[in-house]
Amino acid sequence: MTPAQAFAALAPLPALPIEDRRRLLAALRSTLLARAADAVAAANADFGRRSEMDTLLADILIVADSAAMARRRLAGWARPRLQGSPYPFWPVRSVIEPQPKGVVGIMAPWNYPIQLALMPVVDAIGAGNRVVVKPSEHTPRCAALIAEILAAALGADVALTVQGGADVAADFSAQAWGHLVFTGGTETGRLVMAAAAKNLTPLTLELGGKCPALVLPGASLARAAKTILNAKAVNAGQTCVAPDTVLLLGHSIADFLAAARATGITTAETDVINPRQQARIAALCEGASLTALGPDFSVATAPDHHPLHQEEIFGPVLALREMPSLAAAIATIGTPLAIYLFGASAQEEAQVAQATRSGALVCNGALNYAAFHALAFGGVGASGFGRRNGRAGFDEFSNMRARVSHGRISMAQMFDFPRSASALAMARRLVGMK
Repeated sequence: MTPAQAFAALAPLPALPIEDRRRLLAALRSTLLARAADAVAAANADFGRRSEMDTLLADILIVADSAAMARRRLAGWARPRLQGSPYPFWPVRSVIEPQPKGVVGIMAPWNYPIQLALMPVVDAIGAGNRVVVKPSEHTPRCAALIAEILAAALGADVALTVQGGADVAADFSAQAWGHLVFTGGTETGRLVMAAAAKNLTPLTLELGGKCPALVLPGASLARAAKTILNAKAVNAGQTCVAPDTVLLLGHSIADFLAAARATGITTAETDVINPRQQARIAALCEGASLTALGPDFSVATAPDHHPLHQEEIFGPVLALREMPSLAAAIATIGTPLAIYLFGASAQEEAQVAQATRSGALVCNGALNYAAFHALAFGGVGASGFGRRNGRAGFDEFSNMRARVSHGRISMAQMFDFPRSASALAMARRLVGMK
């Protein structure tokens, strides 16, 4: 099935009623949990070696829990939201009414192949839309499983799956979706946005970004190193919100390395997805000094203008830099999905918050905020735009239509045509003219 055929099959169908959405979310959750063992096997085969815990927690449980929360809160999210109205128009009732957008297209990446295909499905179905999903061709077994789960849980009149490579992805992004979701690299995101612009298709882009971890003088180096390495080890660092670079203030690289070794974290338990990605990471690290913590997990140092500090690493290598001041550290930060702060005082946290833009600012933690179902998730600038998860995801895939119901009379009618001299005098008085 082509993207155009999938869109044409679902576009004429009506929006999903609330009770149907609740039933479908429950079915998606139960079907996904029932196929957990199949997901573990599929991901392991696609990656060559994929941690069972990474798949169970980050691809299965996170989606199942999100579907359960959306199902519980859906009626409240979908209710018209009463708005204030200017007194000259009283009596009047004005509300914001969430309205489904139609058919949502979802382009998923390979790094969390199930989570990043199905989390937007939860949001889109909750908002009353139908969906077409294009899984990544780089994880074909997971892609096949996603198609089976969607068919069994939602049915072909609600969700369809389109398989294929770059040519299919280009065609997919060119369809006139009610909303289009893309998760992937920033450069590809620009191409998707350009294709979507031809149809004025609204977009959610979840892109990359070098998420920095700032370790300030007040931090416990042991705690910071353990938290950062744990977050980096998940999925072998192939996570858009993984710590990318550690910026050390008041701590030396040698001391951080000692703290890192003391954590005992020596392996990522998951392989880099394929030889192409392995070669990309190796090329990125050329000219850098690598210190192995284990057979497949390293920290790296490099000169300030080295590519390691310019490009997203997206693998089991953690870059380290000593910074002379907090202001200097802030100057290196772009617009990442997340900034992680360790040991910040209230004043330092406020300084970072005021001087930076990011999708999230997290103190004394890393990565796990992305599993907070009620917390809006997304980027800014080069890390993307739009939000998913919980009510934010529901709103993202809803047309927030204004609805107004007027009474028979109002003060504002004094300005109706034909206009009188007294009406003009009132208008002048309202704006402060004599």
